[in-house]
Amino acid sequence: MAYIANAFLGLTGQDISSFELPWEGRAPAREDVFLEGPAVDTEHIRFLKQSRGRAPGDVEGVEVLDGKLVITVIPSTNKAAWTLVVDGKKYTRTEFTVKTRTADDLFARCEEGRVLYRLYSPDSSEPRPMILFLHGGGNGGYEGERDNEKQLMADYGPVNFAEEYPDVYVMAPMCVEQRRDLSKANLNTKFADSNFPSDWRYGWSRYYLAKVCDIIRRMIREGEVDAKRVYVTGMSMGGAGTIRAMSVGSDLFAAAVPVCPTMTPETFSILNSIRRPVWVTSAYIDHTLYRHKYLVDAVMNMRDNGNRNAHLTLFSPEDLEKYDISITPNLPYPDLFRQNHWSWVPTYKDEYGIMSWLFNQTKDD
Repeated sequence: MAYIANAFLGLTGQDISSFELPWEGRAPAREDVFLEGPAVDTEHIRFLKQSRGRAPGDVEGVEVLDGKLVITVIPSTNKAAWTLVVDGKKYTRTEFTVKTRTADDLFARCEEGRVLYRLYSPDSSEPRPMILFLHGGGNGGYEGERDNEKQLMADYGPVNFAEEYPDVYVMAPMCVEQRRDLSKANLNTKFADSNFPSDWRYGWSRYYLAKVCDIIRRMIREGEVDAKRVYVTGMSMGGAGTIRAMSVGSDLFAAAVPVCPTMTPETFSILNSIRRPVWVTSAYIDHTLYRHKYLVDAVMNMRDNGNRNAHLTLFSPEDLEKYDISITPNLPYPDLFRQNHWSWVPTYKDEYGIMSWLFNQTKDD
C-alpha cells in the first residue's frame, strides 16, 4: 500500500488534511506524531500557535483503521516541503501520493491545439453557465513542460468554484510562461514602463485567449454551454488576462471579475472602455504600488461613460483579516504588500456578494 496524503483546495491552495500509512499493531502516541519542515515553520504559523494555541500542521488525531495508520491534521499547505515524523521515523513529501478532493476526480484533462485546460462539467442535459478561470503568474508552465495541474492546485479558485457552484462549467486553461524569477520582481516599476507579455507564445496573449474563446464557442454550438451566461475571472496576471479577454471575446462574456489585475497602459485602456458588467477587486494596497490609482480611474471612467454596472472593491485590512491574510504583527512592508495580493480569497469567498452578482448577470445581445 502506498503512502497517501489526502488534500483539498483551501484558502492558500492545496492543503493536506490527513495521511494514511500501512500499519500493524497499536497506534503511536499522538505526541510522537508531528510535521516538520518549511511548510510548518513560518512566522505566520508561529504567530498562530502563540495567539491561538493551534496552527496548520498540528496533529488532531491518530488511529489505526483497517490496517492503516490514519493521521488527521489541521490543514497545512502542500506548497512547501514537509516531513511527517511517526514514532521517530521520517516520511518525506516525495514518498506520498497526494489525492486531492474534486480536482482529481471531476476535472477532465483536455488539450486542443496549443491550449491545455482542465474542465469541470456539471451533470446536466441542458446548456449550463460557464466560468473561465485564468491563473496568475508562476502557475502556468514552460514550453514542453506544462503539467496541466498547477493552475488547479496553486490557489483558491477553480476547484472551489466546482464545489460551490456544481451546476456551472468551470474551465481552467494553463498558459505557457517565460522563464523568470518572480521573487526578483521590481516593486518600484513605473506604470509607463510596465508590460503584460505581448509575445503571442506566452501568457494570456490575444492569440492564446482567442484559442480559448474558440473552445467555449464550440461548446456553445454543441449545446453544452449557455451562450448568455459565460463569465471570466482571474487574478494578477490572470486578472490582466481577464481584462484582455473582454476585448478578445467582447461578444462572448456576460460579465467579468478581474482580481488584482496587472495594470499596464494596454490593460488600463481596455478596462476604461468595457461596456459589459465588470467588478474589479484588489486589496487596499499590494505589491504593485500604483495598481490602485489606475483601477480607480478606470472604473470611474467606465461609470462616467455610462457603464452603471461597473464596480470596484478595495478590500480593507479588516476584510483580509477574516481570512488570516496579513495578520502577522509588524510585517515589513514588502511582506505586507505581497500577502495583501491574495485578494482573490475574499473575492471568491463571495465577500460583498461579488460572486453572487457575477452569476446573476445575463448577456442580452
